[in-house]
Amino acid sequence: MLKKHIILLSVLLALVFLMNLSIGSVGIPVFDVFEIIIGKNNDNFVWENIILNFRLPRAITAILAGMGLSLSGLFMQTYFRNPLAGPFVLGISSGASLGVAIVVLGSSWLMAVFPFIDPGNWGIISGSVIGASLVFSVVLLFAKKVNNNTSLLIIGLMFSSATSAIVSILQYFSSPENIQSYIIWTFGDLGGVTNGELSILAPIVIVALLLTIFMIKPLNILQLGEMYAKNAGLNIKSTRYGIVFITALLAGSITAFCGPIAFIGLAVPHIARMITNSTDHNKILPVTAFTGAIILLVCDIVSRLPGFTQTLPLNAVTSLFGGPLVIWLIIKKKNLYSSF
Repeated sequence: MLKKHIILLSVLLALVFLMNLSIGSVGIPVFDVFEIIIGKNNDNFVWENIILNFRLPRAITAILAGMGLSLSGLFMQTYFRNPLAGPFVLGISSGASLGVAIVVLGSSWLMAVFPFIDPGNWGIISGSVIGASLVFSVVLLFAKKVNNNTSLLIIGLMFSSATSAIVSILQYFSSPENIQSYIIWTFGDLGGVTNGELSILAPIVIVALLLTIFMIKPLNILQLGEMYAKNAGLNIKSTRYGIVFITALLAGSITAFCGPIAFIGLAVPHIARMITNSTDHNKILPVTAFTGAIILLVCDIVSRLPGFTQTLPLNAVTSLFGGPLVIWLIIKKKNLYSSF
């Protein structure tokens, strides 16, 4: 059954991937898209430029981000045994947002002290990475002191509240232009990732995705409770560090390059559980990854408003998709905790 699911999802992913490259403000036939991807010469150099320099990096970013955020959500939901946990539950997204806020909202006084800092695209990425890394380091420090998963969850939420408060203060004292730049970043955007930036993002996400394979067995054991896991010989502390590290690596890097993307990490693992009708991570993990990539590609198509020059904020589209889905899941299953 798993092979059947993987084959169907692979075919669907390939189709949606080609649709993502074909559909936009400029429609390009799928056959021409396929020829350009495989390297055949195409007479229309404009189409070739659109595909290779704009749509292809965007589509690959959507696949990587969809897989990464979905698996981060799966890890958090299993680890905390909480169906409403997401990839940013440890405050990693808030840390990234704070880093970007300092670079964008505080650019005037920041450049006065550090004139070498670039408030442009790479400055935003650097600020996001540093912010996410600092919060991740502090969370790891607390993870050594706290033995309870719920306590660690509360610490992450408190970090989110504290960083949000600092961002609000920065917004209050910042100029309208800088506030607008920061708000645009919070909308989430896959199109801002260039080929050069993708060459940095892709290896990070791929390595983290490969590391998730080693966590399948520990996650399956953790579902039975920490007492059982200890009796089964599982090193709880090492498993915790592994889960937190992989989640931070995926969520932190994706947020740095794409901005915060809502609901993918929360909603997709539930869809994967419904597809597989299982709690076995050998089945759920690959289905979650494929489903996340497909859904984010579809959301990206919708956000670009095919046939129009305008685009919608990606976060608005994912939230419009994720919100009703979670409500429907709650009504349908009546008790989401029954899956844990």
